[in-house]
Amino acid sequence: MVELVAEAADEGVVVVGLAGSGDDAALVGVPECLRAEWEEAFGRPLSDVLRGVGASSKPGTCVVVPTRGALLAASGLGASPDAEAVRRACGAALAKLTSLPGVSPLDVTLSLSDAVASSEILRAAVEGALLGAYRFRRQDAVSPLRELRVVADPTNAAAARAVEEAETVARSVCLARDWVNTSANILYPQTFAEAVADQASTCDDLAVEIWDDEALRRDGFGGILAVGGGSQRPPRLVKLSYSPAGAAKHLALVGKGITFDSGGLNLKPSDSMYTMKHDMTGAASVFAATLAIAELGLPVKVTAWGAMAENMPSGSAYRPSDVLTMYNRLTVENANSDAEGRLVLADAIAKAAEDSPDLLVDVATLTGACIVALGERTAGLMSDDDQAAQLVLAAARAAREEFWRLPIPEEASDKLKSQVADLKSSGDRHGGALTAAAFLREFVPDGVGWVHLDIAGTAFNTHSPYYYIGEGATGMSIRTLIALASSLAS
Repeated sequence: MVELVAEAADEGVVVVGLAGSGDDAALVGVPECLRAEWEEAFGRPLSDVLRGVGASSKPGTCVVVPTRGALLAASGLGASPDAEAVRRACGAALAKLTSLPGVSPLDVTLSLSDAVASSEILRAAVEGALLGAYRFRRQDAVSPLRELRVVADPTNAAAARAVEEAETVARSVCLARDWVNTSANILYPQTFAEAVADQASTCDDLAVEIWDDEALRRDGFGGILAVGGGSQRPPRLVKLSYSPAGAAKHLALVGKGITFDSGGLNLKPSDSMYTMKHDMTGAASVFAATLAIAELGLPVKVTAWGAMAENMPSGSAYRPSDVLTMYNRLTVENANSDAEGRLVLADAIAKAAEDSPDLLVDVATLTGACIVALGERTAGLMSDDDQAAQLVLAAARAAREEFWRLPIPEEASDKLKSQVADLKSSGDRHGGALTAAAFLREFVPDGVGWVHLDIAGTAFNTHSPYYYIGEGATGMSIRTLIALASSLAS
């Protein structure tokens, strides 16, 4: 789908950049062979034409003008373009272009010359373009992007490798977006588990194991069974294993897979329920990331776990004050049936930890409190292991995904004390994200490095599209998990 070309042609769409600030902003990547032709047609300098229609170097902005043979798109690169600026500019351009009526499917050429001189920036450009072009659509619908070309040295092996890596990463993010955007009556625990197995069947290095409700009951997964007990669609636990030869490190990934969250007997307000098909983003993220890690051939062992359930109210639903026996035999007093994610995660974390991984990372749309604390574009990271936390934060910086470390204070554990069980599932409304992390920590054995990622708010965009993020599922955390695996493999 992506091709390196030596120069842009006067056909399809040509994307160039605007870099700098204010009136000093300069066009980046305009092919000299086309500049003269375009300026002759317009009768004035190209920069004047673009400024006349509102072109700006501001990141996220893009204007499109017709030329004799092609559409010309000018996208803002900011004052001093780096990899993320290029990713955002290409994403904004493709998002704009694919939303134009009557022009798709598109053949697009990214012509940013010196701005994509390095492999890192070239990879960012392709990632941004492919993510910006994403649209959730029916299986029989035509993709809005037919072909993507990038002006760079076609004979450069490093450039070709960067493009292949970018395609793999973008494909995994878009796969997770598709899963998350799918309605809950179509994607539920059974069909989600089947979808993961279907994707894994394309790679010989991947293996899948699925626990159905009978197996969950046999092995004592009390948290997953309780949360899924109110639904006619039984829960599942899915293990996706990637075990390449020569792997020296083992990374365990655990994802929350609540395919729909009504709140259970602690029923959510109706307006809060509409987007709850996305409460399985954590599981979608760890599976999509593992598929990409396998496709990239990274020499690191990865085991991804997805705890899948539908949290519904019914006569068989678990109740507030119920005492649950978890997989690791700890007993938990359920404080609130709408705090279900930590229960399914706890079972999966305890199971994943039995393999003694070098690092265990869980990913979940876990708490509204995290959104209150950090907003909708920054996710929370919590851990009592400084080394593990710094390793994941470094991966997030490399991927340019925004995480902020929050504490797990001593008083958070105090809120989990119970008179009828080993611990309660939640405390009061203050510091809810921190209390949730304190609860999950109880299921991590000593000696296992653990990091908790709360991606609530960042996983699903209910506002206007921005950069390479459209409406709906964002794919937040997948690029970080891939970068983390890459760092462990090196």
